[in-house]
Parts: sequence; structure tokens; C-alpha cells
Amino acid sequence: MTVKEAVTIKGVLFDFSGTLFRIESTSDWLRAVLDARGERLDEAELARCAEGLEAAGALPGGSFPQRMPDELSELWRTRDISGEHHRAAYTGLARQVELPDEGLYDALYDRHMTPDAWSPYPDAGEVLGALRDHGLAVAVVSNIGWDLRPVFRAHGLDPLVDAYVLSYEHGVQKPDARLFRTACEAIGLDPREVLMVGDDQRADGGAVRLGSAVHFVDHLPVHQRPKGLLPVLDRAGITRPSAGPAAAR
Repeated sequence: MTVKEAVTIKGVLFDFSGTLFRIESTSDWLRAVLDARGERLDEAELARCAEGLEAAGALPGGSFPQRMPDELSELWRTRDISGEHHRAAYTGLARQVELPDEGLYDALYDRHMTPDAWSPYPDAGEVLGALRDHGLAVAVVSNIGWDLRPVFRAHGLDPLVDAYVLSYEHGVQKPDARLFRTACEAIGLDPREVLMVGDDQRADGGAVRLGSAVHFVDHLPVHQRPKGLLPVLDRAGITRPSAGPAAAR
């Protein structure tokens, strides 16, 4: 029996939503858009609309649709290959819910692309900073229909990322191995030297086709997962920091 030689991890690929960042709640999302537009709903109506949008899966990065309308099924399947598909899929889902103002559907979609709609997980800066301090390359590989770089910049994490590989910019979405290969090429590493970290076993698990190791985290609200990323440092062979975060705030 041949003993397989251990491969040193030299770089880490991270998913975005549910891995490094989490979107706000559906009720906060709706409330923020109403406030920005100077509109008001009574609490019962706001709760009704938020519950409907949640069930419809209308918030990108939030819950999956409980029921997929037939007319949106193909668009949903390819939602991350272009900005147009992404917007059409999610505004289409939102339109399954009757809202008091037609303008709210696009306003809600626009809101989710703003940095204020996203929060980094509590240990994201610490983990990214430790990887940087130990000379490991980092890329973000996301199925997405818009440019997430401003979110990283606004939260001070952009200096800790070497490359962004976004599905809509390449017309390819995970689990297609081509997206992971592009990310590995962007950081100059063989896929076998790379660890993929994500929350979706199907999409993010596609990296194993190239020989990459994969580590999964739970897609939970930020306050429920304060240390979910720290095991990544163990997988990368890095001793965990004993003090505060390595990343600049």
C-alpha cells in the first residue's frame, strides 16, 4: 500500500456569503429600504411582507425559496452566470409577494449589494490576517451576480485578499471546476496546494475535482457562529493566534 504524501497548504479559497460574510435578516432588509425611501408600513404589514419575502427566497444570501415558480426555474438555475440573470431571478422571486409599491422590488435588490447589508463573521478578519501573516495566498470564489469588492473594502478586509473570482465575471458558476481552476491560477498555485472553504457542500465541494482539500462551515447568523472559521488555520497548519485579531480594523 502506498502512503500518500501530505501536501502543504499554500493558499486558501473562500466562499463569500455564509462563509466570510452574512447578509442582514429579511426584516432588517425590508425595513432599511422603506426607511431610505421615506415609506412606512405598520408592524403587522411589515411582518407579513418580510415573512413572504423570506419564504420566497427573495433575499440573495438568505433562505432558499420554499417553492420555485415554474417560470423562474431555469433562470434560478443559471442565476449566477450574469448580473442580468441574478437580478431577474431575485426580483422575480420578490414579485411573488405583493408589496405596496412596485419600486420596492428593484430597491430591495439594490439594497442587498450595499456594504451596510453585510456583516463579516467575527473571526473573519482574524483568520484572513493570520493567513496573510504566514504567507498564504487568499482568493474569494463566489457564485454571485454583482461586484462584492466594495463590501470587503468597506469592512477593511480587502487588503487581506489577493484575488476575487466571481461567477458572473466568468460566465461559470460553482461547482464547475473551471471557476476553482481560475482562482488557483490567479494566486499562482496548483489546486492540490489549495484549501477551499465554503458553506455549500454541492457548490463548494466542486473543488475536490481538481484535488483541492475542502473545509465546510455552517451558514448561520453572525452571532451564532463567532469562531466557525478558526479551524481553517488548523487545516492550513497555522498555530491559532492567542491574542486579538491579526487583521487591521
